[in-house]
Amino acid sequence: MKRLHAKFHNKTPSSKSKLVAAVKIRTFVTMKRLSLLFSLIFNGIFCLIVAQPAPDQRVFAPQNDEVAAWEAARHSIVLLRNEGNSIPFKGLDQSTFTYMSFWLGEPSVFERTLKAYHPSNSLTKILRDKNIVVEALHSDSLKLGSQGYKYLLEWANRYKIVLVVFGDISHIQDSTLCQKAVAVLHVPIADSLHQSLAAQAIFGGCAIDGPMATQKTRLGYGPPALVGLDGQLMADSIRAIVEEGIRQQAFPGAQVLVAKDGMVVFHETYGYHTYDSLQPLRPDDIYDFASVTKVTSTLPALMRLYGEGRFDPDAPLKEYLPFFKKSDKADVSYRQFLAHNGRLKPSIVFWREAKNEDGNWKRHSFRNAESRRYPIHITDSLFLYKNYKRQIFKEICELPLSEKPGYVYSDLSFILYPAVVEKLTGEPLEDYLRQTFYAPLGAATIGFNPLRRYPKERLLPTERDTFFRRQQIHGTVHDETAAMLGGVSGHAGLFGSAGDLAKLVQLYLNKGEYGGERYMSEAAVREFTRCQYCPEGNRRGLGFDKPLITWDARQSYVARSASPESFGHSGYTGTFFWADPQYNLMVIFLSNRVYPDRSHTGISDLSIRPRVQQVVYDAMR
Repeated sequence: MKRLHAKFHNKTPSSKSKLVAAVKIRTFVTMKRLSLLFSLIFNGIFCLIVAQPAPDQRVFAPQNDEVAAWEAARHSIVLLRNEGNSIPFKGLDQSTFTYMSFWLGEPSVFERTLKAYHPSNSLTKILRDKNIVVEALHSDSLKLGSQGYKYLLEWANRYKIVLVVFGDISHIQDSTLCQKAVAVLHVPIADSLHQSLAAQAIFGGCAIDGPMATQKTRLGYGPPALVGLDGQLMADSIRAIVEEGIRQQAFPGAQVLVAKDGMVVFHETYGYHTYDSLQPLRPDDIYDFASVTKVTSTLPALMRLYGEGRFDPDAPLKEYLPFFKKSDKADVSYRQFLAHNGRLKPSIVFWREAKNEDGNWKRHSFRNAESRRYPIHITDSLFLYKNYKRQIFKEICELPLSEKPGYVYSDLSFILYPAVVEKLTGEPLEDYLRQTFYAPLGAATIGFNPLRRYPKERLLPTERDTFFRRQQIHGTVHDETAAMLGGVSGHAGLFGSAGDLAKLVQLYLNKGEYGGERYMSEAAVREFTRCQYCPEGNRRGLGFDKPLITWDARQSYVARSASPESFGHSGYTGTFFWADPQYNLMVIFLSNRVYPDRSHTGISDLSIRPRVQQVVYDAMR
């Protein structure tokens, strides 16, 4: 793949050209994404509407630029006005955002970088009281009293405007337009680097110096050398490893994101959605997280509740789930279950348990048509009984505990945790997670049942299921049990992009803070990410995986150089993230290795994930 910066070109309007404003607004109507380019020629009061081509969503990260150039560009950005400390933005879930770039040509790096932090809203949503409009323009294209100036002034009278002026601002610095904006950012040059940094500064991806200085509060984007990494070594080595995996059909494609010290310094895609090489991967593609769901859904909820004193990991299972008070698991603690140390067996094949000995579905399990009693969609011709979740809980309750103590990885307790979160919060799990974590973080792609929000083309296909659903799985959860739970579970079911997953991982690295806001206590992060039963030979934290106590290349999917403080998780579909607080480092690897079926084991056989991760540690040396 080309370097991130190779996709972008500097297009600065000439001072002699006519005033042209291209207003680009992404519109979402009934979950269908419509892209329009509004090109307004103010001198002629003419509006031309054309279809906007799908932009490359890659965020500018100048891998080969000198650190000095990056720093010089950042220092050149000046915040001239910041009413109410509007910049950097906070409360992303409390405001709607509309981005307008007044340029000629293709969508700007500035706008694409903004969308990496938070998606823009449609014109139909701009009338909301809390809407914020980010307007970027080149000063040469704007004259006081012109039709274009009057147009922008009208917007400033009606909405909260953040004005970003590229070029010489002297002739409009004291204008009414600048006075009405809640924030004014001056950027002297309009090349790709300055555009990227201006957008980062608005969201706190980088600090702004000067009299109105701001702090860095979110992930930024910059060259690897900025954080002491050898970018060339990293790029060449990761490419070689991933392309080896593609050649060996370990996966049809994959993407790797690396962030250090709060800076995304590497994000590359390789290969395609499928082996037919028809649809190249994009950085904003959405993956089935599989078991990464365990530490990105109910676990952050339990961590927050722990910090609030509402969840006690040493409480017995029956404390929050009275359904289990008569089972042999009633007095086993949540700490033991979260660390896979509670003698639970690995799993139950629930869909198979729903069949009779003759192979037909049991009564009150499945039907071939949707109805009020059978509303849970498995396929277009297979629907599950509405209360079948109780049967799943019953089977977990009745399954005997293993006689032998010790570490056994199990999905079963994680199937129960959504009920714990819902009991303690009084909210449906999806609503609680979205309102508490994903929306405030700006992680819009993370969620369950993604086809409700995104077109299938954004999603990676997984397995051709030949035994349960008997169809290609694409856009619905790969895990069979999660499918029977309506796509929402604590062990599987979550989908998301690499960029949005990075926000949640950085939250963990920041000990519970992100974007200038606290999401969970520092004590909770420390407790859940530490090894719980190391003296007994169990490496696990609470939910999180940890490095092997004694590293073994044949068994570890984590790099040898990962510190004992590091933590993360992998997913059956070919997903992985690892965070290392000792180095303030994260590595994210996403693939759909189960396409076209789960027999493709090359990701493990070739040690793809630990090798990729080790390259990053080597690049630090």
